[in-house]
Amino acid sequence: MLTEAQAQDAIIIALDMSRDEALELTDKLSGKARWVKVGMTLFYRYGPAIVDVMRERGFKVFLDLKLHDIPFQIRGAAYSASLCGADILSIHGLGGADMISQGRIGAQEGAEERGGERTKLVAISVLTSMDQDALASIGVTDDVATEVARLASLAVGAGADGIVCSPQEAATMRELLGPEALIVTPGIRPAGADVGDQKRISTPAAAIAAGASKLVIGRPIAKAEDPVAAFDGIVAELMAG
Repeated sequence: MLTEAQAQDAIIIALDMSRDEALELTDKLSGKARWVKVGMTLFYRYGPAIVDVMRERGFKVFLDLKLHDIPFQIRGAAYSASLCGADILSIHGLGGADMISQGRIGAQEGAEERGGERTKLVAISVLTSMDQDALASIGVTDDVATEVARLASLAVGAGADGIVCSPQEAATMRELLGPEALIVTPGIRPAGADVGDQKRISTPAAAIAAGASKLVIGRPIAKAEDPVAAFDGIVAELMAG
């Protein structure tokens, strides 16, 4: 069971939409929501300025760019993300230990330059849109749970602060990575919500109970007839346990 403040802090609103739509939604949720996710849809069009806009509005920012490149490039990208004010940055676990460790260095360098806290790194394990058949189609023979655990251990061992995984793996990740790990779970759907393109999903309360730190929730709030009521409903669910 969470307090209202804890429940609000656990929810990250996914702004996978236009800038105008994002500004309209965050206007409505100002004073309630504390976190937003800026992903590729916004960042590739509007750049670091959109992170500044959200921070000026009082939101913390999960910059979900799923970085995956050679270690030199990832160090520079994490440095730049840190300078633009990202609180959390996603990076692909498949990039390997050296890539992740260089990302950690870049994030630290950015924090030292701007004089703030270091941007936290969370490693992408297996996308929540993928199931066992999808993994097999790209040559991964391990089951989803085994692949997620392997990538999580590698990433955190190399300096990541946590993992992005589906809520179905959250309990295993919490046991594997310990109480301090940041476990971010997309694929959150309140009871009765449209599943969309997600395969491995859970309700908000079940994900938190399983060990998730943050819940990334997009369409169930953004596309709701009343986004504020939808957000408040999820907060109430988390407070009820």
